[in-house]
Amino acid sequence: MSTPILKAAARVLVALMLVVSLYLLLRGHNEPGGGFIGGLIAAAAFALLTVSHGAEHARRALRLDPVEILGIGLAAALGSGLFAALSGAEPFTGLWLLLGADGGGKGLPISTVLVFDIGVWLTVIGSVSALVLALEEGAEGEEG
Repeated sequence: MSTPILKAAARVLVALMLVVSLYLLLRGHNEPGGGFIGGLIAAAAFALLTVSHGAEHARRALRLDPVEILGIGLAAALGSGLFAALSGAEPFTGLWLLLGADGGGKGLPISTVLVFDIGVWLTVIGSVSALVLALEEGAEGEEG
């Protein structure tokens, strides 16, 4: 049973940790960070939510089953590598697409590297969250 102080602090900390997680995910292409460390921080946020509010609350916050999140992440990571192979390049070669590009070549650059990192991010969140929730639900079952 968690304390009211932990529950109140968790609300603020979880939001902050998820923002930092997204920042590290998006910054990781040019500087240290990326999908793995960002995923660990997001998974730690959901673990804090699990400890402070219970497994059911954390499952609702995740919105999808952690194993489904893991599967989506694996599919995204694999898809990013296959996209390069299907375009004639070596598998997992970084390719860029300019979304909304005009004739001057200006647009939002999206890369297969980013898709791969998002896949890693989701895979880490899904796998660690599945583990934490399984442990918490097992502990709740023993108490009840």
